Formats: sequence, C-alpha cells, structure tokens
Amino acid sequence: MEHLKDVVHRTPLTTSTSINELTGKQVYFKMENMQKTGAFKVRGASFKVSQLTKEEAKRGVIAASAGNHAQGVALAASKRGIKAKIFMPEHTPEAKVKATESYGAEIVLTGESFQESFEAACADQRRNGSVFIHPFDDYDVMAGQGTIALEMLEQNPSLDTLVVPIGGGGLISGVAVAAKSVKPSIKIVGVQSAGASAMYNQYYKQGPSTLKSVSTIADGIAVKKPGQNTFPLIKQYVDEIVTVSETHIAKAIVTMLERNKSLVEGAGASALAAVLEHGSNIQSNHTGIIVSGGNMDLARLPMIQNLSQQEEPPPVSAAQKSTTFVAS
Repeated sequence: MEHLKDVVHRTPLTTSTSINELTGKQVYFKMENMQKTGAFKVRGASFKVSQLTKEEAKRGVIAASAGNHAQGVALAASKRGIKAKIFMPEHTPEAKVKATESYGAEIVLTGESFQESFEAACADQRRNGSVFIHPFDDYDVMAGQGTIALEMLEQNPSLDTLVVPIGGGGLISGVAVAAKSVKPSIKIVGVQSAGASAMYNQYYKQGPSTLKSVSTIADGIAVKKPGQNTFPLIKQYVDEIVTVSETHIAKAIVTMLERNKSLVEGAGASALAAVLEHGSNIQSNHTGIIVSGGNMDLARLPMIQNLSQQEEPPPVSAAQKSTTFVAS
C-alpha cells in the first residue's frame, strides 16, 4: 500500500439501513466507484507502473481494456510522464473513451469485445516493444487490487464475507490472497454475469472456459477467457462463484441509485446483485460488497430501468445456472 498512498484514494466503507432491510443482511459497500478514474483499476495499474524500470518507462506502455483499466493505465502513466496507448472495444461507452483520452493516452477502438482488443494490443506491442500492462493476468496488477481487501479489513475487522465481481479474475485474485493473509477465516464469493460466465465454467468444470461471445450490461466483467495466472489463485483462495442474471444486475444498479444515492456501472453492481439474487443462501453476519466502478453511460439508464422491472430473469443454460453458497 506504500506505493499507492500518494496515487489512489482510500475509499469509504459505507452501509445503508434501507439496503440492509431490503437484503436482510448487514452489508458494507467498498465504494471504489469513488476512486480516482471512477473504478478500482487504477490501483493495479499504478502499482504495475511503479515497478517499471527507467528503461521500460522510456519504451512506453500499452494496454487493452473495456474502459476502467484504460483510465487507470492512462492516469498512472501520466503521473510518470510515460507514453500510453490503449486498445478498447468499439462499443466501449463514450464516457470511458473520453475519460481515458483526458489523461493523455492514445486510443485505438477495435474489436467487438475485450478479447479482440487484447489481441490487437498484443500485436502492436510485439511490433513496437512497449511494455504491456495486462488488465488482470499480471501479479503486480493483482497485488495492487488486493489493497482493497487490506483497507476493508482495517476499516471493519468484523467482515466475514467479501463478495467480489469477476471478469478475468485480477480483482478477486488480489482481494482473496490479501484478505486471507490477514484473516484466514474470511469467505470470498466471486460473481459473474450469466452472460459472461467463463471463470464460473472453468471453476466448476461446467461448460466452456473460453466463450465464443459474451452478452451483459456489465461490460467491465465481459471477458471471454479467464486469466492463466488468476485461475490457480482463484481455485485456491475463492470459496464460491455464482452467476447473476441481467435483471438482477439492473435491479442492483437501480437500488444503489435509489437507496444509496450512488451511480454505479453494471460490473460495480454485480456483487450487490448476487446478494439480491442469492441472499437466502448467504450465512454472513458482516458482508463486504465491492462496488468496483461507477463509470456508467447515462444513455443506458432508461434501458436499465426497464430491465430492472422484469419479474423473472431471462432463461440461462445449465452451464450458466447459479450455484448456492454458504459463508460462516
């Protein structure tokens, strides 16, 4: 945490009486939507950039991202005067593209998903020799994300469960290792969208671990293929992974806006969505929910409002059905 103290915010850990009543749980929100760049990603990016040698810094950095990692890398690079080039999917919300550009990075929009942007960035890196900063499959990046867990347990040592969004697995890997190094008894529950369940499939050996396509309003966790370095850590340190429906993600976004007066993006709402959808299976006295980001495209709010009002979530395949979990 020493490397990040002058770069990132120590975000608040909040609770909400109305949401506690709604969920029937005592929940605590780690408000990473209030982090610099509006998401947790700046932690991992900043720690990675802090570890670059002078020679590496001269070569510049390159990254692929659906938006939040892009902003984190762009800000971290600008702090050290390092050139940054970011590849982003073509459908990335305009707010995230403009925010990344505002930190001085060069933006290249390419591909339908993160995977296509990632492949394009790798090809560019091989041509130009820049330092690639992976959004999740990098141990320095994971270590930076793990500072969230350290802060949460300092802010409330009684937390017995952490509910964490999963895309490629960088956030939950860092959080799980850090949290269990401080409090081995703590339970770690991962959350994926049912429309982007690659890590869930691999964790339970149920369905393809590399997806042909993803479909979710939680674009920050819309990853087709889990990380090679993150998965072994997740298998060792994460207790359960569940999937959540698009309806429940939308409900969580609306709930945070109405009850907590906080605008969060789909990925940032997914952990609360898990508590809303699977709450009857959680046995936890003090549940920590990581609100991973708040970079929402406001033009999507009417669609999200309509989706949140659906009574039943759309059907999912057997490989995407949620498991239940119990945390003591």
